[in-house]
Amino acid sequence: MTLLAEPDPFDVRRARHAPGLLRAFNDAGVLSAGDVHVALRLAALGGEDDDEVLLAAALAVRGPRLGHVHVDLATIASTAAVERDEPVDLSALAWPPVPAWLAGVAASALVTVGDDGEPDNRPLRLVGSWLYLDRYWREERQVAADLLAFGDREPRDVRADVLHAGLQRMFAGQTGGRQYRAAESAVRRGLTVVAGGPGTGKTTIVARIVALLAEQAAAAGSPMPLIALAAPTGKAAARLEEAVHHEAADLDVDDAIRKQLLALHASTLHRLLGWRPDSHSRFRHHRGQRLPHDVVIVDETSMVSLSLMARLVESVRPDARLILVGDPGQLASIEAGAVLGDVVGPAGGTATVADGVVVLDRVHRFGGGIARLAEAIRRGDADEVLDVLARAPDGVQWIAADIGDDAASDALRPVRDRAVDAARRVTEAAGAGRAADAIDALGAFRLLCAHRRGQQGVDTWTRRIEDWLAGDPGALHADDRWYVGRPVLVTANDHELRLYNGDTGVLVQAGEDRVSVAFERRGEILHFSPSRLSAIDTAYAMTIHKSQGSQFQTAAVLLPDPASRILTRELLYTAATRARELLILVGTEEAIRAAVGRPVARASGLRLRLWGSQPP
Repeated sequence: MTLLAEPDPFDVRRARHAPGLLRAFNDAGVLSAGDVHVALRLAALGGEDDDEVLLAAALAVRGPRLGHVHVDLATIASTAAVERDEPVDLSALAWPPVPAWLAGVAASALVTVGDDGEPDNRPLRLVGSWLYLDRYWREERQVAADLLAFGDREPRDVRADVLHAGLQRMFAGQTGGRQYRAAESAVRRGLTVVAGGPGTGKTTIVARIVALLAEQAAAAGSPMPLIALAAPTGKAAARLEEAVHHEAADLDVDDAIRKQLLALHASTLHRLLGWRPDSHSRFRHHRGQRLPHDVVIVDETSMVSLSLMARLVESVRPDARLILVGDPGQLASIEAGAVLGDVVGPAGGTATVADGVVVLDRVHRFGGGIARLAEAIRRGDADEVLDVLARAPDGVQWIAADIGDDAASDALRPVRDRAVDAARRVTEAAGAGRAADAIDALGAFRLLCAHRRGQQGVDTWTRRIEDWLAGDPGALHADDRWYVGRPVLVTANDHELRLYNGDTGVLVQAGEDRVSVAFERRGEILHFSPSRLSAIDTAYAMTIHKSQGSQFQTAAVLLPDPASRILTRELLYTAATRARELLILVGTEEAIRAAVGRPVARASGLRLRLWGSQPP
């Protein structure tokens, strides 16, 4: 670890005219130029000139940018990290003494003190040693209050006999299991949270929940309840819709109910709430204009930020059912908050929401080796993770190599062979115009990286795979951009084409002198001219973040240097659970230990508000 170096005067990350502590913390890399400028603007508006108060304000601004809801001034000196590749000794900075710092912040005209009372117009809120931007304090309190209100409500119109018969029929042989309990809770309670890892049946249970609610309505002589299916991304929404339709085809229900299930469509949360072109944070539906739905079901809730959850729960009718589905072990939203993890809460916790939280733990999708590895990662047991990898159970292969080391090329031969073989099969099918076969072959293998750019990133490895293919006659690879067999990844939503960020397709031969890009949607192959697709990348490799929600027969995961800031337990867990049949994990023991021992720790008071006492 190095001491603070002389700053580069031409570094664009510097706020060159920042005063005092703001400048020192900016030069060290703790604060960005944006953090400094916002703090200075707040100071100008509020007439504040105390150096330590300005530092606290800048740290409060910094928090949401890094996923935190607040900054804890009592611990920030020991928990702060710099946004640089090289480690820096932050103890050399002039951190203010905590008691005097808190007193000075509390006395500032920019700050409201305490967790009670009505919000005012001050931009900062100090609760104990937690300093919030006022907006996030309001949203955290609101989300907690709304979720507790949903958790308190038990619908009175439930027909117990109809529910029991439906559960026995749809969960034959599984009565009393966790899926059974989750479905029962969704009917009996205002709030249900269905949590669990990939392959535990979270998404497929949604169709059964909707069918049970439809049977309740039919027994009461009421119309089918108005159901909203939603997810944070278009890709996740499309997958949720497909899962519900697929499950509905085999459910033991009346044809009328099956028809209703097959008529359901899913949307993004932004579209459900009514996106407004004049605002990035407000929607057409809100507390004064609620959603009309009787039931709102949200999949991939781990991706939902605090702000978006606030907009959702204030829009759901108080007498409606809210059902949240997701995996708290996966990567959280890139924005502030870790809402699903906070809502699921501690194991064995007791709270108003506790009865509605069901964690599914029986994996149906991938093999035992991957399941054991994923569970060890989730628990944070690095020794067990390495033991599983060393024993090489079926479905898991560990290549203990540093991908940044040129000498590792021989060790990476299994990755190269599988990448080339998979691309060859995709290209052969695409060249013959067999789009469905090409798309199916595309899901057989994917290379996953932690970073987008750099020596260890997607861009570098995509070029490397293309170089491998250029030397393989069987891959039929050409030099032009629109070559047959090229796998493509959509990088921006296109609602007109119903293609969404994260969708993958293949360039196929569509005629003697014509090509198209083929995508699969609910069992149907859709073809688009390449000229209609503007936001796409080549998809031989993709980031682990982009892969969230997808699965591949074989996933080869390349771990970065142990010092990488984004190498976390959640990243490794998400990567490992992308494989259905075989996981090839490439990384050193140091990288694996670093990942397992580095859980994402987001400063948030939501868990305390839901499961424990009020914040300090």
